[in-house]
Amino acid sequence: MADGPIDLIRLEGAGNSVVLRITGRVREAGPGAEPAAGEAASDVLAGEILVDTPFVRGSIGISVFPEDLQQWQEALDALDAGQDIAWREGVRGPEMFIERDVDEERAHVTIKDSSMSLTTVTVTVPLLDTWFDDAYQRLDLTWEAWPPADD
Repeated sequence: MADGPIDLIRLEGAGNSVVLRITGRVREAGPGAEPAAGEAASDVLAGEILVDTPFVRGSIGISVFPEDLQQWQEALDALDAGQDIAWREGVRGPEMFIERDVDEERAHVTIKDSSMSLTTVTVTVPLLDTWFDDAYQRLDLTWEAWPPADD
């Protein structure tokens, strides 16, 4: 297990940042579901999304399931190929959308919380090609620190 928090996602620069910090592991129901009577809970990572700009600052708790990590891998691949992505779209809890502006080497990152705060915020950050190596390393570090528990 990791000694401390891991920043799975870190998009920052020009005074703006969006960070998804994983803080530990808990047991709970699957995405968008409550455990039925007699049904076992599953392994989930607890964390928070932190948004910090000169204008807006806030955070929201998030549960990250193993399938979310797999989908983040796919989202990274799509982003690296120059595509816009939607991560965790349609699940209970915060969603993340990243629109690339390849010509300007930046991204517009939108965090949307339709279930608790009913808030949406968009932050613009630099997105250089060198960011992707770091992003893949952060994902690998998360898998190594908190592999799915054997049930």
